[in-house]
Amino acid sequence: MKRFFKLTTNFYFLAGAFFLCWMIFIDSNNLINQFKLSRKLAELEDRKEYYLERKEKIKAEREELMSNPELMEKFAREKYLMKKESEDLYVIVKK
Repeated sequence: MKRFFKLTTNFYFLAGAFFLCWMIFIDSNNLINQFKLSRKLAELEDRKEYYLERKEKIKAEREELMSNPELMEKFAREKYLMKKESEDLYVIVKK
């Protein structure tokens, strides 16, 4: 018991214990915040992978669309409701 009391009254032990408590619980870069930030980083990296894959897919679709006039005409008719002068266009809206 005497040895334990001597150890806990040691200045270096108290300073080290205070420093550890400060870094783990009180500091702005504490252990809890670091855990949250690492989890958020992993989530953002997953999103980045998803968007990079989607970007590549869109680039491939765009390249295919620009190289084929029939696909471009189909896309313009469906997406932008374009038509030829001799055609009538009917838009059916589902409620």
